[in-house]
Amino acid sequence: MKWIWKTLKGIGIIILCIVIVLTAIGVIISEDLPQGTEGAKADEFAKNILKELNYDAYKNTKVISWTFAGMHSYEWHKDQNYVLVKSGDEVVRLNLKDYEASQIISPKVKDDKLRQQHIQRAIKNFNNDSFWLIAPYKLMDDEVERRIVTMEGKEALLVTYTSGGSTPGDSYLWIVDKNYRPKAFKMWVSVIPIGGVTSKWKDWVETQSDMILSKEKTIFGLPISITNLETSN
Repeated sequence: MKWIWKTLKGIGIIILCIVIVLTAIGVIISEDLPQGTEGAKADEFAKNILKELNYDAYKNTKVISWTFAGMHSYEWHKDQNYVLVKSGDEVVRLNLKDYEASQIISPKVKDDKLRQQHIQRAIKNFNNDSFWLIAPYKLMDDEVERRIVTMEGKEALLVTYTSGGSTPGDSYLWIVDKNYRPKAFKMWVSVIPIGGVTSKWKDWVETQSDMILSKEKTIFGLPISITNLETSN
């Protein structure tokens, strides 16, 4: 038994050392949230992004369907304020105006506690996965603060979400090309302990309803793919 205890103790020390090293690396490479300037210039920057991505088409789009990273699939009826959230055998008809009115289509659930777990999981997945799809279209939302930041001699747009979603308070610094099409954003978010992590936005396509969406993002060099993408109006 003593050798088992010594082995477990050794493993524990190794894990602790790894955590300390990773924490130290995170502190070293983490970037502070930049300071920016609010006002008309920041709003104009955001509107230029929306114009480049055909914001009017987004507003007129009634249904958006996609699969996120091969894990969760969605059929979002924007005009009717509901979305079908599919994850494995789980299917939830999520009512976006009244979460309590949501329906569990599969599996059949009678226990209210289990029902709430399914709904909360669907809410969390949809908030995250829809943001990674349509984040640029949300730049002028009411709950967003916009600031111009100068980075390496070029202007970028810092947005902070003051409310809404699953993680209010998160900030993103949008980096765009000469036409104001987003190339990447840097993140200061609660779920990632390192500030300033970059995600590139690539493979932009014009969809059936004329809105323009990115089908591939990367984070820590790993791709996040959007597949089965369809829109209609």
